[in-house]
Amino acid sequence: MAKLIYHIAITLDNFIADLNGVADDSIFLNEGDHVTDFISDIQQYDAVLMGGKTYEYGFQFGLKPGEPSPYNLKHFIFSNTMQFESNDEVKLIKNNTLSFIQDLKMKEDGKLWLCGGGNLAGSLIQHKLIDQLVLKVNPVMIGTGIPLFGSVKPSLNLELADMKQYSNGVLKSTYNIIYS
Repeated sequence: MAKLIYHIAITLDNFIADLNGVADDSIFLNEGDHVTDFISDIQQYDAVLMGGKTYEYGFQFGLKPGEPSPYNLKHFIFSNTMQFESNDEVKLIKNNTLSFIQDLKMKEDGKLWLCGGGNLAGSLIQHKLIDQLVLKVNPVMIGTGIPLFGSVKPSLNLELADMKQYSNGVLKSTYNIIYS
């Protein structure tokens, strides 16, 4: 059975992007040892899962619908509104998101990376489908933005599995989620 890991950068006030969906170096630190570690970390994943808005964010950097991001991973994109043909590298899932992810976790081995967005993560946490959180907490507060779990405000028990502090102030904390 695959493990679903929500591995994402956040602000100290719990946002994954500003209200416009911007999650670039205007908010997050993009230089330092944490970046090298992140690139190394994503090599451990077997596939990446993301919401449509997160996938569309890459379009401003030249990514086209149906193309994979630079990560050499199978992509699963969850959107009711996007239109493109699925292919061997990028699969568009328009319906039955929860059952698709439940089946994917059951059929696959290894690690699945949930890289965003907040609404998708909120739905998955409500249905107890996320197994682990890896939070790259940046030393910045933005006041408003897209929360870690969208509009969902889960009550969770977490077990600290790992913690790393970087010289630039970024903290990377890994938590196992303990569902009751």
